[in-house]
Amino acid sequence: MWRMDNGQVAFLRELLASSETMAETRRFARALRSSARDDLLLLGAPDREDPWHLAAHLDEEARFVPSLKPTLVRWRPPPGAPPHLAVGLDRLAAARRGEALLVVSEAAPPTLLERVDDARRTGAVILTLDGGDRELADLAHEALTVRPDGPVSFEQAQHLVSATAGEDTGRRGLRDRLARFLDAVAGPQES
Repeated sequence: MWRMDNGQVAFLRELLASSETMAETRRFARALRSSARDDLLLLGAPDREDPWHLAAHLDEEARFVPSLKPTLVRWRPPPGAPPHLAVGLDRLAAARRGEALLVVSEAAPPTLLERVDDARRTGAVILTLDGGDRELADLAHEALTVRPDGPVSFEQAQHLVSATAGEDTGRRGLRDRLARFLDAVAGPQES
């Protein structure tokens, strides 16, 4: 699987800046930032690799936007995994109002749909990054659909979402984010 670096994501965002794809990504990112007051749960499909790469990017962005701190929920956490990688479906069953569930899956098998529906019934806000699965999108409060024939791949969309969600507003650019990062690491510069 091909991975994008920050420069490639910035370039892709610049290319798509005035496109409908980027407008939809911004809308979804705003919803993602504002939906999880208590916890942001992140879940993939049971037959696919866990969306750990997106979890890592959201965790990075959470330095600036704390509501993006994800809890990766795994279908089959390996025995002896560190606590942050050992969160299983029991956590999803305990989802409640004030929490958000971000589902990252191109297609949704029935077992995934059941879990998402259960979380919705207990009050969690459901967000989906999907490949056009109508049943999954129907369960979502907010959905971002990545079409196979669209301008970005499913993986690229995940990078766009995490980078866009990490912005405080739609007006802040890379320089502002870098300055805030440097202030967080070294402290504000004295005049």
